[in-house]
Amino acid sequence: MLPIDLFRRPMFALSAATSVCTFAVQGIAFVSLPFYFEDVLMRTQVETGFFMTPWPLVVAIMAPIGGRLSDRFPVGILGGVGLAMLGIGMVLLATLPPEPGTANIVWRMVVCGIGFGFFQTPNLRALMSSAPSHRSGSASSMVATARLTGQTLGAALAALCFALGGHDGATLARSRIRRARQRDEFPAAGGSPAGDIMVYGAA
Repeated sequence: MLPIDLFRRPMFALSAATSVCTFAVQGIAFVSLPFYFEDVLMRTQVETGFFMTPWPLVVAIMAPIGGRLSDRFPVGILGGVGLAMLGIGMVLLATLPPEPGTANIVWRMVVCGIGFGFFQTPNLRALMSSAPSHRSGSASSMVATARLTGQTLGAALAALCFALGGHDGATLARSRIRRARQRDEFPAAGGSPAGDIMVYGAA
């Protein structure tokens, strides 16, 4: 059972919702970009694998840095910075030139990874700290629920783009990301960061 009562706490609800949205962004990117690299840019499977590697690699580097900083600075500010960088990275990917070079793709993936990794740890801290200590188990269960819900939503949105666009589905997904970025918002200071990130894949 979901800990419905915890969603009455604004910080908890905001953190959980934002986590779902950011994982949806990651999901639609991870599903659509390999098809774009191979079918549109005509890159090999090996090249595509290398193009996808910087994002998770940088996340692994930035997550502990974000965690250390969240002990010193407000999580709302840190998460807002992370969301901004993730949004910028997604816009950069959506505006790739017709024939980008390897470095042109890799540095954009790095920006996305920095933003995603820098956001997740402070947001997790906000989610866990907003729940009472005796409800920590229920709060931690929402971490996995939010992650899987967002990834599933992102994959479904990517599939919808392919269903609507056919062979050009990956390009359609990129255009949706670019248009939706214009509606990204951030919460008031002191709260957990929550932009309207879900629209990256759904606008």
